[in-house]
Amino acid sequence: MKILLAYDSLSGNTKMVAEEVEAELVQAKHDVTSFRVHPDAQYPLETDYDLFMLGAWTADLGRTPPDMKDFIAELGRKPPHVAIFGTGETQWSMAYFCGAVDRMATYFASDYPKLKIEQMPNNERDHAAIKKWVAEVLSMREGVVK
Repeated sequence: MKILLAYDSLSGNTKMVAEEVEAELVQAKHDVTSFRVHPDAQYPLETDYDLFMLGAWTADLGRTPPDMKDFIAELGRKPPHVAIFGTGETQWSMAYFCGAVDRMATYFASDYPKLKIEQMPNNERDHAAIKKWVAEVLSMREGVVK
């Protein structure tokens, strides 16, 4: 499968999750285009991707960060297969924890499972959750492709 993996990271936490996601995808022999979104980027959107995986940290009161919003606007369409992951902090309350993940999943009407990691992936539970999420997303998508 051709997979676009785009993420926004403020402190490096979401970048760490994205790197683990990418490693799982590459190990599963998928063709992955991975990058961090930023205002000056020229995105490789001319390719037809089978799956989009988008990740973001959560900004003010559960919002999607501006650079990810700009990237989503640049897509110019809502791809049918979008899986969302992100990082957040429960110290800001569960109402806002990984709010960007929920907002993006709603925007894309994604049926894929969501992955939410508290701060950075720093324990075996987090690493296992990432592996499980990637496997579930791929299983769902491959079920549609076959």
